[in-house]
Amino acid sequence: MRFLPEEEQRQQIAACFARSDLTLEQLWMRYFALGGSLSLLELDAYLNGLVTLPRVDRDMLAHAVNERLDEVAGPARAPYSHTVSDAKPLHGPLKALVDLLEGAHRAPPERLPAVVAEAGRALDLNIGVYLADYDQRTLVPLRPGAAALDIESTVGGDVFRRAETTVTPDGTLWTILVDGVERLGVLEIVPAGDADPADPVLREQCRWLAALLGHLVTVTTQYGDGLDRRRRHRRRGAPAELLWQSLPPLTGATESVVVGVSVQPAYDLSGTVFDYALSEERAQLAVFDTGARSPGADTAVVHALAAYRAARHVGASLGEQFAAVGAELESRPDAPDVCGVLAELDLRTGVLRLLDAGHPTPLVVRGGEALPVPVPGPAAARFASAGEPAPATEIRLEAGDLLVLYSRGVAETTDGTGEPFGRARIAGHLGEDAGELPPEIARRLTRAVSDHGGGEFRQDAGVLIARWIPR
Repeated sequence: MRFLPEEEQRQQIAACFARSDLTLEQLWMRYFALGGSLSLLELDAYLNGLVTLPRVDRDMLAHAVNERLDEVAGPARAPYSHTVSDAKPLHGPLKALVDLLEGAHRAPPERLPAVVAEAGRALDLNIGVYLADYDQRTLVPLRPGAAALDIESTVGGDVFRRAETTVTPDGTLWTILVDGVERLGVLEIVPAGDADPADPVLREQCRWLAALLGHLVTVTTQYGDGLDRRRRHRRRGAPAELLWQSLPPLTGATESVVVGVSVQPAYDLSGTVFDYALSEERAQLAVFDTGARSPGADTAVVHALAAYRAARHVGASLGEQFAAVGAELESRPDAPDVCGVLAELDLRTGVLRLLDAGHPTPLVVRGGEALPVPVPGPAAARFASAGEPAPATEIRLEAGDLLVLYSRGVAETTDGTGEPFGRARIAGHLGEDAGELPPEIARRLTRAVSDHGGGEFRQDAGVLIARWIPR
């Protein structure tokens, strides 16, 4: 550790004090509050070079000045007796993380690419950021002039689909950009010096950067439109904006369950919402759907969702949640009919309980085969508050099973000849799963529905998929 010469430190403290707009008495009060024991006269003598002070008092005095400078002046600060470099890393992965955190503090969203570039320089890396658009068909670059990447046909798209890391023959490292478990996009990382992208230590460091950056992308998007605007290809209608703002993240996970969702059309969503809540013991899942597009569909499903959440938040049972949704919808007799499914999965035993209100029967995918959940009796035609709902369907899942809830628009979307996508096609696409993540299975299925309908949706296509992974 290198210590700053005492006289050099005194001169810089005195210069900083002169810029602080503090009186000598105010400076002494701040110094005294930090634990200083010198008198006002001794402090004045030190600043004028007439006496020396112990190192601890000099540093307390420097800190008192710095607190004031932080309030009014900015980065120029009084020096401490030891070198500042001892406190802040000058290179390597820790510096990259510190640069990312400091650069993002109070930064607007659109400044993040520059902050990431600065963090990459600490690792001798050039880092490009790509975010998935809301259709989840392309990866949009945040670097001006860079080309968008097709998710289905590019290396970056493959990394996004598989949520993994890969190194291309030209030495470029691609890694998934996530917030927790939600896929946001990918990072393109090119070594600027002699860094080896195949080095497992470097790959781990890049994973840390990607995880922190993913969190920052999500946080900054909540108070600014800069990044959100880049992910949009066109304007959303008001109903779609309302529904998107009501949705949880498209991916959620614990050690025992992974949930993935996809909803289309991204810019014209009209009457489909989903929800989930995960804990150590259970996963609670819900889908609400008005079917055909109609005026007021968006507000109808949002009110159903709000009633469900309000009941769930206070620990209501599945039947009580069903009744709460029914009571809310009954209070709005002019609203479109809302169908839906409420489900509860015990993550310790795999026991699934669900209540259906006029909704397509959920599917369970096991061993590559998609089968309808066997319903013991007639399901309720609608949500209702009075009387007992139909008995909950109860089955036991096996490890690795997929539970699939989907809106009516998935099966009922038609092609140019009027042929619906149909339950058989749904089962066929779900049977293609070869260990894919639930959010990717859901994305692939809604894309197939969109392609079948020629990109036209008369109803929303929403899919919620949960995979049970017993601990």
